[in-house]
Amino acid sequence: MSVLLEQPASLVAYRPNKPTAMVVVADPRVRSTVTRHLWALGVRDVIEASSVAEARPRIGNPRDICVADVHLPDGSGLTLLSETRAAGWPNGLALSAADDIGAVRNALAGGVKGYVVTGTRTNIGLPTRPGAAPIGAAAARMHRRPPGAPSHPGGYRELSGREVEVLRLVAEGQSNKAIGVSMGLSALTVKSHLARIARKLGTGDRAGMVAVALRTGIIH
Repeated sequence: MSVLLEQPASLVAYRPNKPTAMVVVADPRVRSTVTRHLWALGVRDVIEASSVAEARPRIGNPRDICVADVHLPDGSGLTLLSETRAAGWPNGLALSAADDIGAVRNALAGGVKGYVVTGTRTNIGLPTRPGAAPIGAAAARMHRRPPGAPSHPGGYRELSGREVEVLRLVAEGQSNKAIGVSMGLSALTVKSHLARIARKLGTGDRAGMVAVALRTGIIH
């Protein structure tokens, strides 16, 4: 699982009053797990919804954060997050079971401040890839980060020109083999480039790399 955030400290920042949240996820097990993680971070007032229709009447009463599944049974979670943002909700976090680079692009372009890739809809609390952090651990680190700390670009090591080209092809959805053919490299060399990129950007999955690169202007 990876957690990709533009302004991590602001998502669950310290407030004199306890933070409030709404979780909109169709799967009751995932919804319950997200709520428990929020409780662990000090969010004590959490309302839950399983669909856009159920969540929409609550948008008029802004909370500190809305966590919404990208794919809800009756519509798009990204649309719902856009509506909460327009209504004055300060933070939105998109949740998806798929490593969907297109959805990452749409989420960040739409102003969503975080994107969580769970891997499956039942293991949100567990790592799904080597080096990936569960939502609870990652969010706890976010919580400890001092408000106002820079989220980029100084936080990332500079990529080489070849690494940027590999990342650009990843963003286009190409496989390691296809990237190797395009660049005249072996699939093993491409894999090594991706490992270095992952270390520099601090995320181990392809959607995560692309999200960071798009957000920070490494690729466009």
